[in-house]
Amino acid sequence: MDKRKVYIEKLTAQLKEWDAKIDILKAKYEKAEADAKIEYKKTIDSLQGKYKEMQTRLHDLETAAEDAWEDVKSGTEKAIAELKTAFNEALSKFK
Repeated sequence: MDKRKVYIEKLTAQLKEWDAKIDILKAKYEKAEADAKIEYKKTIDSLQGKYKEMQTRLHDLETAAEDAWEDVKSGTEKAIAELKTAFNEALSKFK
């Protein structure tokens, strides 16, 4: 299996995991007090925006020309790091 396919599969699995974490935050939002709901909503909206950006980047990786996919991958790596940080902050904040 080539590196590109492995990378795309890994990113796809990570996106599924993040989607599940967003669902967890949504469930906590539903049970939260009114004041906390505001903070949950802002956090969920932010994470969903970053998640959608990662979906776009995944599509870009899948459709990039063979000679250009490494460039697309390097931009994706930065976005992945930002999204991981955002998820870790959100999950620790709302434990």
